[in-house]
Order: sequence, then C-alpha cells, then structure tokens
Amino acid sequence: MTVTRQAGTRRPARRLALLLGLVALGALVPPPTATGTTGTAGTAVPLVKGENFVTARTSGILHIEAGECFTDPAYSEEAAEVVVLYTPCHERAANQSYGFVHAPEGAWDPAALSAFAWRSCGRGFDSHWGGGTASELRFYPVLPTRETWAGGDRDVMCVVYSPGGPMDGSALPLAR
Repeated sequence: MTVTRQAGTRRPARRLALLLGLVALGALVPPPTATGTTGTAGTAVPLVKGENFVTARTSGILHIEAGECFTDPAYSEEAAEVVVLYTPCHERAANQSYGFVHAPEGAWDPAALSAFAWRSCGRGFDSHWGGGTASELRFYPVLPTRETWAGGDRDVMCVVYSPGGPMDGSALPLAR
C-alpha cells in the first residue's frame, strides 16, 4: 500500500521538530545588557542582575580582579561562547568587582552558598555605599559552579552595577 500526502501538508512530528529547533535557537540569544530591556511603551526597564547572571563558568570572569570593571555577558563569535571582557572603568563599564569572599569548606550546597554570598556581598555593599536603598547602585554575587567547587573554587566575587545602564567611572568610593 502506498501512502501519498497532499501537497502543502506537513506531518505533526516535523512541525514539532521545527518548533523545538526554534526554541533551542532562542536559548542562544545573548542575555540582556546593563542598559536594560525595552518595556511595552518603548521605555527602558532597569535590569536586575542576580546570582545566575554571571557564574564562574562564564568565560573571562576568572580573569577579573577586585576593583576591575567588565562587560555584561554576551555571545562572542570569535570565542563561540558567552564571555565577559575586562573594560577600563572610565569607559562606562557595566559591572565592577568590589571584592571577593571565601565560602566555607564543605559539601556542595547551592542554597547555603547562595545565602552566604548574598549576605557577605551585602555587607561589603553596605560598607562601601551606605546601604543599598539610598544608592542608585545594586550588587550581585558571582558564585562557584558545581564543577568549579569540585575543583576547589570557594571564591565568591561581589559585583556592583547600575540598573539604569553603564556606570560613569569607578563605582568604588575611594577610586573616584
């Protein structure tokens, strides 16, 4: 028995494969930048960065030292992956590392690590900028991943940024 299809009809499995392919491509879209996203009325919406915005696995982040500035993560065709790049702070950088804290030894516990990182980086942020609510700046931690933790990485990077876009110079109070 020969089965024929009418011209212009598609098999449901083929539609599903196409849809899954498009969803996979959508996952490759680079993360939003520090300038925020566009709201429904075309206005800029401040960007909120969290502990998963950049991780120890993001290429380039392990080269950033305390006090240095860097870009938001973006896909690099040259590197064929998402990267962050060192940027001189006077060139309107998106992020600035303001310190590192060493997490306690122990088994990998993402919830405990997250709580430690937010609490520790928060103390440093409050110390530098006198409490986050009065400041136009915000912070986020860069956490070790399960893989880097297994390799002995216990360092959490504390990062300051402006939700409204790139910062004009160093955000560190003593560096101004």
